[in-house]
Amino acid sequence: MRTGMKTLIEKANILIEALPYIKSFYGKTFVIKYGGSAMVNEELKDAFAQDVVLLSFIGLKPIIVHGGGPRINKIMERMGKKPTFVHGQRFTDKETMDVVEMVLGGLINKEIVSLINRLGGRAIGLSGKDATLIKAKKKVVKKLSPETGTPEIIDLGLVGEVEKINPEILLSIEKDGFIPVIAPIGVGTKNTTLNINADFVASAIAGDLKAEKLILLTDVEGIKDKNNRLIPALNKKRVKSLIVRGIVSGGMLPKVEASLRALKGGVKKVHIIDGRVPHALLLEIFTKKGLGTEIVK
Repeated sequence: MRTGMKTLIEKANILIEALPYIKSFYGKTFVIKYGGSAMVNEELKDAFAQDVVLLSFIGLKPIIVHGGGPRINKIMERMGKKPTFVHGQRFTDKETMDVVEMVLGGLINKEIVSLINRLGGRAIGLSGKDATLIKAKKKVVKKLSPETGTPEIIDLGLVGEVEKINPEILLSIEKDGFIPVIAPIGVGTKNTTLNINADFVASAIAGDLKAEKLILLTDVEGIKDKNNRLIPALNKKRVKSLIVRGIVSGGMLPKVEASLRALKGGVKKVHIIDGRVPHALLLEIFTKKGLGTEIVK
């Protein structure tokens, strides 16, 4: 058999392997948190957009929630304003919030929309302020004072957390075959604009829509054990054990917390995958082995 023919047959076998997954997921909603290197590297950006367009063309309903922290930092520094972090979280005053809204809701959001549309998709950019998609409340963070041992409230400024999702606009957009691309900005009391962690926005939207999957793109392979080995699959009980034992910590902790919230909200499965791998979405969704860590109830 000619080498060229073998290559074609291998491609056909890949499509056949994907067929049962395509059939099973047809018409289902997939919420994807887009962040990390996949938003920076040009090759990865193209691969991500191609994956999203393909998902849409074969009948899945992708919803994208994106971050953009590093880009916000760069633009703030160009403007002569130094980013400030309190206990690892961005302090957001009014001036910073203006930059956050400009970068997330404008620059980054429209870049993602344009890239998907250029490849044949039908994307629409939104922020949580559109049709009051994300109703938010000011985030309250409490830490024990080292001096007194009593809880003290830490002010993060205009940082919020999701209070309620109003999914009507998403359902309408999905029904018409469009791909929502959402900036994680919410509306607080008195129409205050609040900056929200994108992982938790994606989690809340996935839970409210009872999505088939929530997929979080990261810059690591997935969740690892104490010996630094990838854990392919976990349930909620084991995840909580890893948190208690300190194995899940640092930047992975909010992603795992968002995952648990999504499962509690009715999402069937959550996937934490390595967005540094080209076509990570397709590899995770349409292959038996998958790519990262799958979390189930």
